[in-house]
Amino acid sequence: MLDQKPSATRRIPLVIATVAIGGLAGFAALYGLGLSRSPSGDPTCKPAVATAQKIAPLAHGEVAALTMASAPLKLPDLAFEDADGKPKKLSDFRGKTLLVNLWATWCVPCRKEMPALDELQGKLAGPNFEVVAINIDTRDPEKPKTFLKEANLTRLGYFNDQKAKVFQDLKAIGRALGMPTSVLVDPQGCEIATIAGPAEWASEDALKLLRAATGKAAASF
Repeated sequence: MLDQKPSATRRIPLVIATVAIGGLAGFAALYGLGLSRSPSGDPTCKPAVATAQKIAPLAHGEVAALTMASAPLKLPDLAFEDADGKPKKLSDFRGKTLLVNLWATWCVPCRKEMPALDELQGKLAGPNFEVVAINIDTRDPEKPKTFLKEANLTRLGYFNDQKAKVFQDLKAIGRALGMPTSVLVDPQGCEIATIAGPAEWASEDALKLLRAATGKAAASF
């Protein structure tokens, strides 16, 4: 009578394949393979996807790590405070293209990135664009203010969320995987692109991409 059970030698490749697939799945979960791109179905965000497609060829060099939106996604109406402790929301900035950045003083890459964000604000801020850098230090509220002052970073507006809920809100939609996190947002509050980690925001690569995102002509580069 023939033994119908698979031999040990035949089972080994199956085991290895299973482990390999499981390992790849774990790698994808850990590193996001970019970022999850589940659509929100909001038709107002279709232009943001079109903008992402338009500027995608410019996502190289210092901004090569940007992940472009491939499906319409409306961001949560993030709530935070300004330097005077007054409540602010993402919707308060409607009509502008925004670079929303989450940072903290305990985050070394964040601190290194802040001068570039401050320089970017000085170069591009206006009726069509603004850097909204939101601090999420949860302990000493004076520490981030002191850091900005000592580093002479005076062009950025000061925004903070001591509960760090803005991070959790972005994490819930797969847009905050670590610190720093930056999201390029269109005038309707829709995602254009996201980056997990720092970037040289004052570089020519970044300036060209952001100017294109705001609709400025190439001649202005």
